Amino acid sequence: QVQLVESGGGLVQAGGSLRLSCAASRIIFSIYTMGWYRQVPGKQRELVATITNGGSTIYSDSVKGRFTISRDDATKTVYLQMNSLKPEDTAVYYCNADARSVLPSTRDYWGQGTQVTVSS
Repeated sequence: QVQLVESGGGLVQAGGSLRLSCAASRIIFSIYTMGWYRQVPGKQRELVATITNGGSTIYSDSVKGRFTISRDDATKTVYLQMNSLKPEDTAVYYCNADARSVLPSTRDYWGQGTQVTVSS
């Protein structure tokens, strides 16, 4: 069973930084596009950033220039460095693994989420 385990969330003041990690297991990590999404109560889950197996990245406009996604295929870990945090970044952050562009018959996977709270 594929597992994605997030860590690194917490409470930080506005302007501060956090680094989220997502450790994957039982997965051919190198073929997956990895992503970070976030969700606040009452709203849909939204994309924060993705990184392909080739290292190409996509960021939402709201985090561009402040957040950086990276991956380490050797340790099967994806990171999200979050700088200049704002109260509106407060959310539960979820890790996602998706190989459907390579293996269309597979499903994507989600972690359990980690809470990020930014105080003003």
